[in-house]
Amino acid sequence: MAASFLGTEKIWFDKCKYDDAEKQYYERLSQKSAPNSQSQEDGASTILRDIARARENIQKSLAGSAAAAPGTNGENSELLSRVASLEYENQSLQKVVKDLQSAISKLESRVTTLEKSSTSQATAPPPVIVCKLPAPTPALSCPPAAALQLKPEEDDDDDDDDIDLFGSDEEQEDSEAARIREERLRQYAEKKSKKPGVIAKSSILLDVKPWDDETDMAKLEECVRTVQMDGLVWGSSKLVPVGYGIKKLQIQCVVEDDKVGTDTLEEEITKFEDYVQSVDIAAFNKI
Repeated sequence: MAASFLGTEKIWFDKCKYDDAEKQYYERLSQKSAPNSQSQEDGASTILRDIARARENIQKSLAGSAAAAPGTNGENSELLSRVASLEYENQSLQKVVKDLQSAISKLESRVTTLEKSSTSQATAPPPVIVCKLPAPTPALSCPPAAALQLKPEEDDDDDDDDIDLFGSDEEQEDSEAARIREERLRQYAEKKSKKPGVIAKSSILLDVKPWDDETDMAKLEECVRTVQMDGLVWGSSKLVPVGYGIKKLQIQCVVEDDKVGTDTLEEEITKFEDYVQSVDIAAFNKI
């Protein structure tokens, strides 16, 4: 019913046919108005063709822009999302680079301090031990040189007897003085060996970093303080923010250099793998 109804109506469904009919209509009008003028007819037909082409071009351009609008909006949104993701990646990379630079600077400072301490220990002269011997007693003092001179006498046998007797006395006095000197030196050495020497100590500031912002920092500090060694004393501590809500534990300790090493201390702390990610030495000072 609808098809038969539309067939009786005078409706143009095709645009091209409508344009051709309009062009033919205007051509007939021009022929009726000036049947004797061929040049006017050609001009009118040319104008009509230009008008029809202009209309077609305008409608094509409008249809193309309407079809391309959704695509451009989608491309723009995709470009904006990619730019935003690239900016976020750039910021995170800059943060990582800054963290690496700070870690490298800390390592360089630690190496310089260790090199300075090793060079100072290598160039330091050995300690000079001054032994003060007691003053000799008058009884053990050597006789003057004048007493060693022999008085000439007429009898040769008497001279020989005097020389022998004097020589035996001198030997006895020298051996006694040497014995007393050795005894006193032995007593001084024993007393010196019993005296305690100087104990070398170092103050170390450690940076203990957790895995993430959800790590229990109180439990982490408790685990670190459970590390006990002979010559190790823990000091004060504090939490220092690192970034993205993460905080690191900065703790002070004093160690005896002959008993506790930094490598051993780091290994003992990093055994708590559930809480500790890494351990760095922020400061190292000799006491």
